[in-house]
Formats: sequence, structure tokens, C-alpha cells
Amino acid sequence: MAEKPTKAPQPPKEKKKRVGPLTFLAQVRAEGNKVTWTTRQETIQATIFVVIMAIIMAIFLFATDFVIMSFVNFVRGA
Repeated sequence: MAEKPTKAPQPPKEKKKRVGPLTFLAQVRAEGNKVTWTTRQETIQATIFVVIMAIIMAIFLFATDFVIMSFVNFVRGA
């Protein structure tokens, strides 16, 4: 039987220092300032693209469902 490889002992994990709510919010705000946010125009363009793609997919799925339903009804003789 093959022996299971033994894992090297892991050093104990260091506990993260707890901070107060105001310090936490200050840290969140600082991290938020580091983010490269999209412009209003980019957000509008992306939203329009998503809506158009959703409409296209809805039309495609409706058409596919209609064709399959028509085929099944034809085969059933209904």
C-alpha cells in the first residue's frame, strides 16, 4: 500500500486586528477611492447593450419554443 504523503506543519494563522466601525468605514472609503469606476456614458452604453441582448434572446427563445411546439403538435396530429 502506498503511504499518504504527510503535510508539512502549518504555522499558526495570525489573527487579523479588529478595528472599530469608524476606522472600518474610513478603510472602505479609501479602498473605494482606489477603484477605477466606469463613466456615466460607459454605464449607459453597457445597460443599453444588456437590454438589447435580453430582447434578442427573448425573441430567439420564443421562436425556438414556437417551432418546437408546432413540430410536436404536427407529430401528435393535433
